[in-house]
Amino acid sequence: MSDQERLASYVAVWWEAVDDFTRLLEEVGDDEWSTQTDLPGWDVQAVAAHTAHLESLLAGRPHDDVEIGEAPHAHGMMGQFTEQGVVARRQAATDALITEIHESTTARHTQLLADPPTDAAAPAPAVFGAIGWSTGLLLRNRPLDVWMHEQDIRRALDKPGNLGNAPALHAVDYLLESLPFIVGKKAQAPAGSVVRLEVEGHAPAVAEVGEDGRGRPGDVDTEPGVTIAMDRETFVVLAGGRRRASPDGVRITGDTDLGERVVASMGVTP
Repeated sequence: MSDQERLASYVAVWWEAVDDFTRLLEEVGDDEWSTQTDLPGWDVQAVAAHTAHLESLLAGRPHDDVEIGEAPHAHGMMGQFTEQGVVARRQAATDALITEIHESTTARHTQLLADPPTDAAAPAPAVFGAIGWSTGLLLRNRPLDVWMHEQDIRRALDKPGNLGNAPALHAVDYLLESLPFIVGKKAQAPAGSVVRLEVEGHAPAVAEVGEDGRGRPGDVDTEPGVTIAMDRETFVVLAGGRRRASPDGVRITGDTDLGERVVASMGVTP
């Protein structure tokens, strides 16, 4: 697959994720926008505002440089930057947020179809390029981010859905690539460790730790020291750092101590 074909596939799955996200927002009741999500400091309205902010930037609109006040959940420069977009829209009418997302994403989608990106290594636009992101990384991350936030809202409002569509498959396959980092860096598994992760509906992921202590992708035919199995939603809340798994949500076979350490280290998104 060429760069242009791969980037076009990311654009298509992002566009599907955006459509699903805005359709969900249109179903949110007036009394539901203030419902707290799994993200500290963010209710449903804040999640919508955050998405509106980033998509607005990508459509070429200016960033809202405002004071965020006390926001202990806004970690680092990027956390504070994204919080500015939320604070700037705190008093926005819900219809205005939905309209902003519609308008920004439509403008961006039209641009991407008219002038398709062909170089995945080219610098990304707006602030994303300034922090070192490539076009490929940006376009791959946007459907992940939008779909994850749709799921944040669905869990908060007890409206499950869209766990098996194209954005879901894209997001989970993408997150599964983090297993070597989780096992080697975060869980500090000893050299020689082999960890197999089985997420329902996806090919197994295997990580092994070399003598240098670094995790790397392993062979699925290698006998693991521990196998961790779970369904898709459980993996999403763990990899997204959203919440702990339910007591019966994870099945560990083999080295239980290592398996529990890997599960506890699974959060890889901010």
